[in-house]
Amino acid sequence: MMNRRTMLTALLATAAATERASADSGMSRISAYAFSFPALSGDDIRLAAFTGKPLLVVNTASLCGYTPQYAGLQELWSEFRARGLTIIGVPSNDFGSQEPGGSSEISETAHHQYGVTFPIAAKAVVVGAKAHPFYKWAAEARPREVPRWNFHKYLIGRDGYIAEVFPSAVEPTDTRIKTAVAKVLADT
Repeated sequence: MMNRRTMLTALLATAAATERASADSGMSRISAYAFSFPALSGDDIRLAAFTGKPLLVVNTASLCGYTPQYAGLQELWSEFRARGLTIIGVPSNDFGSQEPGGSSEISETAHHQYGVTFPIAAKAVVVGAKAHPFYKWAAEARPREVPRWNFHKYLIGRDGYIAEVFPSAVEPTDTRIKTAVAKVLADT
């Protein structure tokens, strides 16, 4: 039977090895600002352009029961944009094939139907082996909080790392999101 000292030593050694392995993997040291998304408009959305500013990255879909969250995202963007928040919508067909269209259909839904003015990326894969590098990075950082459906939200702090994760059912205008956004905006 292990005594307390032996058990504590083993736990500390395991923690140190885990920390070294995490640091050696490379992905964990990279911040969100290292990534970019092709934009729906054809340019690139380079997250480095937002260095030091919080981001809310949301995988979206045009034919989902959560699609009306575009309106809430636009409201959140309107409320916090001047203070430094950027929202990036990332259309994905990963869940229920609810984003089957191309750029024009996505634009019709986001821009015309919901009046979205925040950046929208081109359609991307957000889960699995073919996921966009940002989503692979996020999955490594928060393996238990990967997207399980459309409108999953990653809040990136000023430091470029995931500050909070909100599942699909949490509305963009929910107090939990607004409080978290206000907190990361206040962080210096």
